[in-house]
Amino acid sequence: MRPITVGDKLPDLVSPPITPRQLVQYAGASGDWNEIHYHEPFARAAGFPSVIAHGMLSMAFLGRLCAAWGGPGSVRRLSVRFRAVTFPGDVVTCSGQVVSVHGTKVEVQLSAKKNDGTITLDGTAVLSLPAALTTAAVTAATSGPSAGEPVAS
Repeated sequence: MRPITVGDKLPDLVSPPITPRQLVQYAGASGDWNEIHYHEPFARAAGFPSVIAHGMLSMAFLGRLCAAWGGPGSVRRLSVRFRAVTFPGDVVTCSGQVVSVHGTKVEVQLSAKKNDGTITLDGTAVLSLPAALTTAAVTAATSGPSAGEPVAS
């Protein structure tokens, strides 16, 4: 396995289409019972064509992308900016790209977009990865003593 380097892309995470049932389940799990997420007349009165998905649901998809790539417990920070709303029926595609590697800390630029190409979230994450996967670890391993040189103990 080659070390992680700046420019590496994370494999996309593609959600199934958002469903009204999923929004109610997420409301229950998160405690966010704002009617805009489950009550059509309320959402229309607020100026939307339908109910809207919780922004934090899409953020959770980005968190899943990072955890799937970095492994359980690897996500140290996740920060996003909400840019557009997501509706039932939308498919959310989450993507990421490595922008820096410092020791075992890897920073990733993230985005979530709907099936029509609209970016709904963008942000960054910092992951802590096993040293064997980072460039810094490989550099340290290859810059040590050459074969046959004494090693201080």
